[in-house]
Parts: sequence; structure tokens; C-alpha cells
Amino acid sequence: MISIHPTQLTEWLEQARSKSPDLRPVVLDVREPWELQTAAVKPDGFDLVHMPMRSVPARYLELDRNQPVACLCHHGARSAQVVHFLMQNGFSEVVNIHGGINAWARERDPSVPVY
Repeated sequence: MISIHPTQLTEWLEQARSKSPDLRPVVLDVREPWELQTAAVKPDGFDLVHMPMRSVPARYLELDRNQPVACLCHHGARSAQVVHFLMQNGFSEVVNIHGGINAWARERDPSVPVY
């Protein structure tokens, strides 16, 4: 499994676009709805999709297997599990955002609340 830090997201997005210029990268936020209301990222060069971890097995086919996907949760554990699940189900361009939204707030966008 590949993990990237929030500070590496821009580089990952550029690489993803160069590999698949016709597919817009996705940040898949697998946190619970209350977490999303507490702190959310702003889509910037990617589509933001919210799919709570417990719903992924029933909903993952809503995603394009060829689309680059970066998974995000609170600290990185749930998103790592989702990365493994997606890889086992045919997704090849999928990474975990190490440290989750907590690291995102510290490393990428300090306007995102820490909880």
C-alpha cells in the first residue's frame, strides 16, 4: 500500500493526471457524516467523494476502478483499510493519506479544524 502525506497531495495529483488525463482524481473521505460536518477539505484539483467506511463494501462500485483515488479519514487507519479493500477489488491507482485530516490541518490547510 502506498501512503502519501498531505503535503505530497499536489505532486500525487499531478502524477495521477499525467497517467490518466481523462480521469479526474478523487479524494475519498471515509469518515462519518458528523466528522465531515466538523472538519472538511476543500476540493482543489480533485473531486471529493464522501463514503463512510462502513458503506464502502456496498457503494465502492460508484467509483471508477481506473480513477486515481486518495483515501482520507481522521488519522489514517480507516482509510488504510479502505485502500486495501479497493486494491483487492481491482483498483490500481489508490493511495492512503497518511495522518488523515488531522495531518491535513497541520500540514496542508490550517483553516481545517482539528478534532
